[in-house]
Amino acid sequence: MDRSIRIGGAEIKPGERRSICLPVATLYTHTPVEMPVHVINGRHPGPRLFVTAAIHGDELNGIEIIRRLLRVRLLSRLRGSLIAVPIINVFGVLNHSRYLPDRRDLNRSFPGTERGSLAARVADLVLQEIVGPCSHGIDLHTGALHRSNLPQIRANLDDPATEALARAFGAPVLLNSDLRDGSLRAAAAERGIPMLLYEAGEALRFDEISIRGGVAGIVNVMRTLEMLPALRTRRQRHKEPVVARSSFWVRAPKGGIVRTHAKLGARVDKSSLLGTVADPFGDEEEQIVSPYSGIVIGRSSLPLVNEGDALFHIARFQRPGEAARAVESYTEGDVFPAEPGIHEEPEIL
Repeated sequence: MDRSIRIGGAEIKPGERRSICLPVATLYTHTPVEMPVHVINGRHPGPRLFVTAAIHGDELNGIEIIRRLLRVRLLSRLRGSLIAVPIINVFGVLNHSRYLPDRRDLNRSFPGTERGSLAARVADLVLQEIVGPCSHGIDLHTGALHRSNLPQIRANLDDPATEALARAFGAPVLLNSDLRDGSLRAAAAERGIPMLLYEAGEALRFDEISIRGGVAGIVNVMRTLEMLPALRTRRQRHKEPVVARSSFWVRAPKGGIVRTHAKLGARVDKSSLLGTVADPFGDEEEQIVSPYSGIVIGRSSLPLVNEGDALFHIARFQRPGEAARAVESYTEGDVFPAEPGIHEEPEIL
């Protein structure tokens, strides 16, 4: 069987590793825009995994996760293939913007078409060249602008194979997330490709815990898929991830200046004080309380709010105490012990 990978007219044979510039479009300045793709085709057969980032151009953690992932020395023993795309939405990254120049959300434009809008054409390119050759996928995201997310995996946990990969990743929280029309995950599901979505951190910012957790999580998934060798020695790990039954956003009851009291990852009970919103003069003040018990998995960082703005994302669990301990073990202490060859910068471990 021919195990070569063909992307953008380039052929990567077993045992080869190449960087490819996939043509996307030409700007009105006649400047070409190209999507960087890095392919490692292992000498031995195995799964084909794609890892993508910056499908929203202001979500930067994934770019750094992939940069560090590609420097993992263990990849020299890869079975199968890794297709890594650190920047899908090149236009958005250039402009520090979530969207494409036509203001479309690329992650609502799949499967796309080669004769459609710019978003549709980029979506079609990604689906045909990146997703098409693969058997599994991981898409890296952050929270939106001025919103930070606790490291979490969103996936179809009703599928046993996908759930096993989600648990292997090692994020503290798993969300059984419905597919969204037009998303990359929905398009992959249509092709029968199990896929994880990793959410962590804030737009236009690097978050070290989120980045380290992302690199370690991808390596964990690759071990589970037997793309990388299993660990020879038993090592201490953080607690098993917990699955959220549901999640909801607590919104601003009025416009004003908000003071937040609940930290990201904090356990809250029903009626716990999350924050306080007041007018700029402090004459009128209203408390923001949680309607349910759970864990804060997302939070706005902007103190200026309008009525109805999403402020706190709360995930509900059957055992909130167990969830809180899983989050605490992930965000505190030596969560990712040093292991030779896993990270480029040993000082961050």
